[in-house]
Amino acid sequence: MEKHNHGQDVLDDIKPHTRSLRERIPDVYAGFAQMSKAAVAPGELDTKTKELIALAIGVSKQCDGCIASHARGVIRAGATPQEAAEAIGVAILMNGGPATVYGPRAMAAVEEFAEKA
Repeated sequence: MEKHNHGQDVLDDIKPHTRSLRERIPDVYAGFAQMSKAAVAPGELDTKTKELIALAIGVSKQCDGCIASHARGVIRAGATPQEAAEAIGVAILMNGGPATVYGPRAMAAVEEFAEKA
């Protein structure tokens, strides 16, 4: 059975399109990057918790790019695959059937990035 990468392949697929759009609207992307950095910075919640929340929201919003980015983020922030699975479980609780499709994609991406870490 062929193994599909749900993390890096997604990021690689959107990279040239993102770069092209970023060149057209650099201020929008700069603002988004600043907001993103501030949103996941440690505060009362640590970065790992914030990345787990973002991963669950990515599942909820059915956003493969978000899932891939935050799957990488949870691993970089020190989350375990089990912690990610539990966050995905909450997304499934709150979103039902569609999350049972995107949840496994998220888990596959987390496992992919964990293997590379």
